[in-house]
Amino acid sequence: MDLILWRHAEAEDGGPDLERRLTPKGRKHAERMAAWLLQRLPAKFLVLASPARRAQETARALGVPCRTLPELAPGARVRDILTAAEWPQRRNAVVVVGHQPDLGRAAAFLVSGAEAPWTVKKGGLWWVTKRVRDDEAQVVVRAVAAPDLL
Repeated sequence: MDLILWRHAEAEDGGPDLERRLTPKGRKHAERMAAWLLQRLPAKFLVLASPARRAQETARALGVPCRTLPELAPGARVRDILTAAEWPQRRNAVVVVGHQPDLGRAAAFLVSGAEAPWTVKKGGLWWVTKRVRDDEAQVVVRAVAAPDLL
């Protein structure tokens, strides 16, 4: 299974948190990352997003339908993120568009087995794969990317 943890791109300051929109720079970064992802994702993939407007706008850059899940709102628990993505049972790739520090803790857990305060840059992502080698389950980091480096 491929799991992509994509942090929403840069958003405006102020206002109700769930209503904050992407800035022009944020839209540009979301589009850049979406183009990069679309060149690499398999034909079938699922997009899950927080109900926050900035996450919805980031996910929308992929140009495919997105499932909005309240459990991915700011403050999401690692367990809820992984359950929503059906990690590691789902056969198709899943893109989760969410928030920091939630996605950073999820990335740390997937890679190290323990939650830690890892950071995912705004508009950036961690892409991990679950595989089995010699009867041993492994998590492989396929990519860590930031939009300003693409």
